[in-house]
Amino acid sequence: MIVLGLTGSIGMGKSTTAGMFAEAGVPVHDSDEAVHRLYAGKAAPLVEAAFPGTTVDGVVDRGRLAQRVLGDAEALKRLERIVHPLVRADADAFLAGHRAAGRPMAVLDIPLLFETGGRDRVDKVVVVTAPAEVQRDRVLARPGMTEAKFEAILAKQVPDAQKRTQADFVVDTGHGLEAARAAVRAIIAELTPRS
Repeated sequence: MIVLGLTGSIGMGKSTTAGMFAEAGVPVHDSDEAVHRLYAGKAAPLVEAAFPGTTVDGVVDRGRLAQRVLGDAEALKRLERIVHPLVRADADAFLAGHRAAGRPMAVLDIPLLFETGGRDRVDKVVVVTAPAEVQRDRVLARPGMTEAKFEAILAKQVPDAQKRTQADFVVDTGHGLEAARAAVRAIIAELTPRS
């Protein structure tokens, strides 16, 4: 089974592109969705132990947690030491299930693939990109997003140009949905040739 790592900077259209792989029948593991599930399950007591008062009825309250970790590098590292191994185990179980089912390909949607050293977990990397002005417009249109928040997020991410040079495939979402969908179909066709 070919494992594709799907990544891209904020506002590049990664989630939309992940949906296109799913529409085409490729199983997709979404790291962000896994975190949401884990915050309502296995991760909740661990997060509460590390950051008392951040859960409500056994579920991590993301707002309370954000107040505790944002702007505190050490707290953020402590949270990552709890969450990252759980997400990785969740992804490993996902891959094992699809491998056992004989699927030819699966996608790991990993927002910070390069930043977290995730390259060794995948066979090929797909980077989702868009022109900088398109990215900026998309991100600043999000509720509660400010120019300062956007710049702070960008500062923590490997630059888009660098990601593209490390990619096996690039999907440019700046040319519309159909062009992106065609790029996804081309990747699937190249990596899973019909016998």
